[in-house]
Amino acid sequence: MSRKIYHLSTCSTCKKIIAEIQPDQTFELQDIKTEKISEAQLAEMQALAGNYESLFSRRARNYAARGLKDQILTEEDYKNLILEDYTFLKRPVILFENQIFIGNSKKTVGAAIESIQNHSA
Repeated sequence: MSRKIYHLSTCSTCKKIIAEIQPDQTFELQDIKTEKISEAQLAEMQALAGNYESLFSRRARNYAARGLKDQILTEEDYKNLILEDYTFLKRPVILFENQIFIGNSKKTVGAAIESIQNHSA
């Protein structure tokens, strides 16, 4: 049973979301800038998400800088880009009891908080 939050400690949005979630000591927080995502960790996220594309951030500065928007990317491309550059991971990624919550949309964060609070109630 994974209880983990992949985040960026320098990201104010990630900080705000973690403060909202109030993860207890059963959660592991991984700053993806200082502790690189392993292939196994990414595979676990992909297994829950269904594909690598849903984990991929098109907002990353390097997405436009590298001309990726003009390319047709495969699942293997998404996987390799995320492993190569942490900024390509949509953040935060919250793993909780075989569920995955990806990104910072209000709906996603709300669903994560609801799931975590209902579980601990």
